[in-house]
Amino acid sequence: MRFRAVVFDVDGTLLNTLDDLADSMNAVLAAMSFPQHATDDYRYFVGDGFVNLARRALPKGARDRGTVQECVTRVREEYRKNWKNKTRPYYGIPKVLNWLKDNGIQSAVLSNKDEEFTRTAVTTLLPHWNFVSIRGATDDLPLKPDPKAASLVAKELGRAPSKILYVGDTKTDMKTAVAAKMYPCGALWGFRTREELEKAGAKEVFEKPLDVIRFLEKK
Repeated sequence: MRFRAVVFDVDGTLLNTLDDLADSMNAVLAAMSFPQHATDDYRYFVGDGFVNLARRALPKGARDRGTVQECVTRVREEYRKNWKNKTRPYYGIPKVLNWLKDNGIQSAVLSNKDEEFTRTAVTTLLPHWNFVSIRGATDDLPLKPDPKAASLVAKELGRAPSKILYVGDTKTDMKTAVAAKMYPCGALWGFRTREELEKAGAKEVFEKPLDVIRFLEKK
């Protein structure tokens, strides 16, 4: 088998986090007397960390540094209380993780979500699988699509990047995989479109999680 490890994004890939992220940000916007957004709008707001989420959700005239930072502080507090109200693994993800384990293929997690929330969400909602690495956003590493964190994950896996499948649902994920020389695969069950994923470099686009198994069986 060509690929010996799979790196997964979290939001929109392993876990459907959209409702809790949207609810948390909308609660903060309401408290700050700003307009709220439809949950579906957050498909294009999330994926690049809380600072970018705040910038995208705030009105254009309220994106100064101080307002953004206040919004980030508040949404972290709100999300800490509400992150698992509606968040669940996508249908098929447990079966994929079981198959990887049974076939000796390593799995890891790399997200732009704060590391605190990344680790908590993965270990709480996917407790039966031993991910070699679980990495979220930290102050000492740049966010994806910078490849530095992905390269560290490859080292932790002990695999050449060419032996690693990278599965994510946004252009940020695809650009990360390309820059880190991993094999970029789009998760169409997540938050973005096929067009976005392919334009950003996806070599495969999976419509549902079980397609990951079908792809690896052929390789």
